[in-house]
Formats: sequence, C-alpha cells, structure tokens
Amino acid sequence: MGIGEAEPLDLRYQAEPGNEKSFCGGGQDAHPDHFTREIIMNFYIVDVFAESKYAGNQLAVFCGAGVAELSEAQMLMIAREINYSETTFVRSTEPQNGGYDVRIFTPKKELPFAGHPTLGTAFVLQQEIINKPVEQVILNLAVGQIPVTLNYQNEAAAVLWMQQNSPTFGQVLSAETLANILNLEVNEIDDRFRIQEVSTGVPFIIVPLKTLASLKKAQVKLDEYFELIETTEAKDILIFCPETYSDINDLNVRVFANSLGIPEDPATGSANGCLAGYLVNYAYFGKDAIDVKVEQGYEIDRPSLLLLQSQTKDGQIEVLVGGKVVMVAKGEFV
Repeated sequence: MGIGEAEPLDLRYQAEPGNEKSFCGGGQDAHPDHFTREIIMNFYIVDVFAESKYAGNQLAVFCGAGVAELSEAQMLMIAREINYSETTFVRSTEPQNGGYDVRIFTPKKELPFAGHPTLGTAFVLQQEIINKPVEQVILNLAVGQIPVTLNYQNEAAAVLWMQQNSPTFGQVLSAETLANILNLEVNEIDDRFRIQEVSTGVPFIIVPLKTLASLKKAQVKLDEYFELIETTEAKDILIFCPETYSDINDLNVRVFANSLGIPEDPATGSANGCLAGYLVNYAYFGKDAIDVKVEQGYEIDRPSLLLLQSQTKDGQIEVLVGGKVVMVAKGEFV
C-alpha cells in the first residue's frame, strides 16, 4: 500500500431511516458503508521478525479513541484497505484486567490469535502508548491473555518474546496426500516424523521435508488443498527442512495460508509456535528442549528470522516465539 497515495478512508456513518442505532455497539443493524462523522485513528506500520526495515512480515496497528467506536464490519473494511496479512486494533489504550484488548483481522476475517500481530502490537504499545521500558506487555486476545516479554538494548526494545499456549496435537495425515497437494514426490517428505495438525491457538498442518531444494519447489495445488481442508481442523500448511540459506540458522520454513487469501506468509509466529511444540514432542533434534533460529520468507523476498524456544515442563510443552520489530511508518486515518 502506498501510504502517501491512498485515498483517505471515509469513516462517516449514516444510519438507515428508522434504524438510527449507534455504530459503537457493532450491532448487525449497522451499515458500514455509511458514516455520519469522522473517526480519527492513529496507525503504525511495523515489520515483524525483521532484522531491518522492509523485511519480515508487515503489520498495521490502529490505536486511539476512535478504534473503540469501530464495529467488526468497519475493522474488516480497514483490514481490506491495508491488505496486509493481518491488521490489529487496540480497543483501549488503558489496561483491562492487566492487559490491552486487541482484535486481529485478515482481509477476510477475524482471527483469535496470530503470532506476528501479537509481537508487533506489543511493540507499538510499548513505544507509543506506555512510552517507557517495561518488562512485559499483555494482550487480551480471543484465545486469552498472551504475555509478551521485551528485552532492551540501550533502552530500545531489541527482542520481543511471546509465550504461546501449550500445543495440542490432532489428526495425522498421510505423506501421499500432502506430497500430492504440495506437488512433491513422497520420498521428499521426511518419513521419520509425522505429518500432523498442531495448535497453540490456531492449528496448522506441519510437514517435515528432507531438503531445501524440495522446500523451494513446493507449490500448492489449490483444488486438492481446498478438498483436504474440508476434512481438517487446520486450514493452513507449514513445511520445514533442516537445510537453510544462512549457516547460522537451524531450519527453513514456508507457510501457505490460502484459506485466508494468503498464498504464502513471510513470517508466521503462530505457525512457528506450533512447529516449536512439534519439534519437542517428536525430539526432532534428539532432545526434549530446543533453542533454534528459523528463517522464513526468503522465497517471496521478505527474509525473516524467528527465534523458537520450547521445553517440556511439568508434563506440558512450553512454547516461546521471539523476534525483532522495526517501526516503518506512522500516521493518521481520517
């Protein structure tokens, strides 16, 4: 989106005759195409899981008093206008039950949880709303409270970590099915490990591959993909392999989220949280704890770096996903 070139979004609501209900309540009688007054909101654009600007995964964050007045339909309209993989809305700039109420939208629908929006929103809250170093920022999301821990360097937030829910493990799928969907040969899938649905809030199908060459050439056959996800809880696919572009990284990942209208995501914190739990559950590295670097987005020219830590503690798998966030732009929606 060209920030300087886009037409301003008209946020003036006009109620239908005989239906003058307030838009603030977000009721089904509201008509988001008609507005009677302007709603002013601040917005911030950040790159998440990025080592520098113009890398990682883009996120738009909306803050300010006007955000609380938006209905679900309006938030979806704005997410479509931005057209990033996700856009977040901070519903109150004062903590509620110890955390900040946040809603996450793709251009198609609202999500209960997503990884890079969680880190990016926590970064914006610390930088622009809290405006001082704090150890932790808690987001109130649909899946519950998600704490984000901030590490600082020279008083600037350097690396942010989010603790995700303990993973659950669902349906096991066949190598033949996923090889066909990904346009791969069956022997390109690492048969030492299962292909399985895993969730830390949003489920993903985790597919282990043997080589970077296989990962690079994978392409989703859409007809077969949409047929499969009619039978699965998870709708999106994470593929990974132990070969990387950079020698300092441990795994390479690609994430296909066609169900959300995202052919490929450049950096996916929720999916990588599922991967972290999977790696520990199946002792992928030969141990029940991991501390690894994951690269993603190289195939679509948005190189990203995600940090994964996970271990088994008191019978539960703990999952932490971390990375850097870079401020790119800020402004005002009118």
